[in-house]
Amino acid sequence: MMTILEAVPNISEGRNSSLINRVVQAAQSVDGAYVLHTDSNADANRTVITLAGAPESVVKACLKLSRAATDLIDMRHHKGAHPRLGAVDVCPLVPVKNITLQQAAVLAEQLANTVANELSLPVYLYEANATSPDRKLLANIRRGEYEHLPEKLRTFPPDCGPCQWNESIARSGACVIGARPFLIAYNISLNTQEVTPAKEIAAVLREKNGGLKAVRAIGWYMPSYHAAQVSFNLTDYTINGLAQVYQACEQEANKRGLIISGSELIGLVPEQALLEAGHFYMPNSTDKIALLQSAIEHLQLQKIRPFDINERILEYQLNRRLQERT
Repeated sequence: MMTILEAVPNISEGRNSSLINRVVQAAQSVDGAYVLHTDSNADANRTVITLAGAPESVVKACLKLSRAATDLIDMRHHKGAHPRLGAVDVCPLVPVKNITLQQAAVLAEQLANTVANELSLPVYLYEANATSPDRKLLANIRRGEYEHLPEKLRTFPPDCGPCQWNESIARSGACVIGARPFLIAYNISLNTQEVTPAKEIAAVLREKNGGLKAVRAIGWYMPSYHAAQVSFNLTDYTINGLAQVYQACEQEANKRGLIISGSELIGLVPEQALLEAGHFYMPNSTDKIALLQSAIEHLQLQKIRPFDINERILEYQLNRRLQERT
């Protein structure tokens, strides 16, 4: 039976297409690992790379990608809207098929140790690999970001790798690695360039403030969109999915005299997440295509940038790559 592991490394570069391509090519060079999607944002100055395949191949691809990104990206010159800690900011491993979260966590620990030893990078373990409760959440580890890393290495030392600031770490920053379930990155744009309302809405809706369960959120301004956004991470879309988050955000925006001007998914999304959103708006339908189209329409996924279900649904992209192999 085929075993599939997904990895979603996030690198701190979203503007230099030549550099991004070289990092992606490093991952593509490993047989049995498939780069399914690359999502770059110049304002965030970040690229989300989705790859999947045989577990050992995916781990090797992540190592090659990390080596290339660390060689090419200099964090001393990095600026962007998205929080970040290093050149390879975070590299989650996600079980997809015939592999458990616990098995993925074993592979994540192996990857973390190899990255730390071979690349001389400080590596923090998070989610299923967290070594203490305060390290489970990425936001806790990344607090203070790259700019406070010299102090963090002393007061909040990495789980593996060097913990003393030097010129090499000044260039590379640190990396966060761990196994986790599917996470959906979802941004909602508001019809304002003022970032304060977006931050207020994020504060109201994030779980840790008593908002929506399994939802994390921040507010930021995206100059290329001329809009403030509420940026969400849905850590369990079966608890609160895309439609529930959209409706809650719309309600909070309306309270402030604003409306939603569009939304976007970052990276790939499981088909079921979009189908559940479609069911929210068409509860009696059993037509898969109609449900997917309903989700795209009601979530305004075409307003910010094009959305092609064949390109953006995880299972579709994975099946295509596997069929190409045979």
